[in-house]
Amino acid sequence: MRLIRRLMLLTIVGVGGVAAFNYWSQNGWPVRPRAAALEAQIAKQQAARLASRAAARANDAASKVGDGVSDSALTARIKSKMVLDDDVTARGIDVDTSGTIVTLTGVVKSADERDRAVRLARETKGVTKVVDKLRVRES
Repeated sequence: MRLIRRLMLLTIVGVGGVAAFNYWSQNGWPVRPRAAALEAQIAKQQAARLASRAAARANDAASKVGDGVSDSALTARIKSKMVLDDDVTARGIDVDTSGTIVTLTGVVKSADERDRAVRLARETKGVTKVVDKLRVRES
């Protein structure tokens, strides 16, 4: 019985000592619960602002990546049309795409080949303008 009483007394003194230390050092349990709630509310507002900024930046980055993919897809469509065409030598023609504007550069064998390459580019879905910078090889 004495042992149990001593343990109980030590426990009570220990808990009281910890509580007193936390109270006087102001490092323990919060004395003002309203201040903690206010700080939590401010933290939530700041987190919401940061989340909206991050979402806006992610949206911008995604739209830029989407534009790049559509440019390269359009270029690939035009090049594949030229490769499959018997009248056009696709190796000598460079296709550059910026938005919906396509620029063809390079050297072709004849004026007919140049006209056919320009026509294939114009007939591709998604192209609004074709800039012809093709040169005819002089024989």
